Amino acid sequence: MTNVITVNNLRKSYGPTVAVDDISFDVAQGEIFAILGPNGAGKTTTVETIVGLRRPDRGSVSVLGIDPQQDAQALRQHIGVQLQQAAVPQRLKVWEILDLFASFYTTTVPRDRLIEQWGLTDKRNAYFGKLSGGQQQRLFIALALINDPDIVFFDELTTGLDPQARRATWELVQGVRAQGKTVVLVTHAMDEAELLADRVAIIDHGRIIALDTPQALIQRVQPDNQVRFTTTNGFDPTLLKQVTGVNAVERNGAQVTVRGTGPLLSRVAQTLAEHHIEPADLRQERATLEDVFLATTGRGLRD
Repeated sequence: MTNVITVNNLRKSYGPTVAVDDISFDVAQGEIFAILGPNGAGKTTTVETIVGLRRPDRGSVSVLGIDPQQDAQALRQHIGVQLQQAAVPQRLKVWEILDLFASFYTTTVPRDRLIEQWGLTDKRNAYFGKLSGGQQQRLFIALALINDPDIVFFDELTTGLDPQARRATWELVQGVRAQGKTVVLVTHAMDEAELLADRVAIIDHGRIIALDTPQALIQRVQPDNQVRFTTTNGFDPTLLKQVTGVNAVERNGAQVTVRGTGPLLSRVAQTLAEHHIEPADLRQERATLEDVFLATTGRGLRD
């Protein structure tokens, strides 16, 4: 696939603090690429440098073949940006805000089309300060798309939203990609990156410590499937060691953990049924991106 963003050996510091420390990556056309890490890891600085808002100390960036430092104005005509610190006057109406942002570009999408597309028809005359958190985020997405960009950057898009609004916003992000856009998603939410991203770059202390698809990253941490259940004390765990694909069976009190490959859950369930054993809460568990982060850094995501 064609790369639309190329970052090579990027470094940015603020006095003695190194925010971005020699990172390199590519973003392919049409993918959702997540930059994931704890607060202060260097995610926002990376994006602000990519879009030309900050000058790097070292390294190079190319976006759609444009150097953001040499021709930032030309680049801004082709990208949409929703930054973490985005601010809009509270007393402007929704349609006024869209018109204001449209005035910054040579080519724009009709304002009313965006209002309808992002579910703001009933709020077109509402003041920004009267919008709910979810409505404000929908407006920010519309503003990032006002110039019909090729690449859209979302920085901590769902911070502060309730679970329902977060889920709705995730669907909107998937809708942006469905329009043929490339999406760069900056987040510290593991579940968000795992659900949305085609590939994830995990950043910690300004460095990329892992970069791959969510599933590939998870496989590195937990290559085996894992099935858990609880049963009576009379259960003999060796019963499951002969099941095809089982690599290990562990018991801790009433809880049994089975590790292996293939359709492990169905095989374990079938064996238990054949021996008239009724397990409680039989379930298959898998690692998550948070497990990847913990295994890679040895600390919690929000430390």
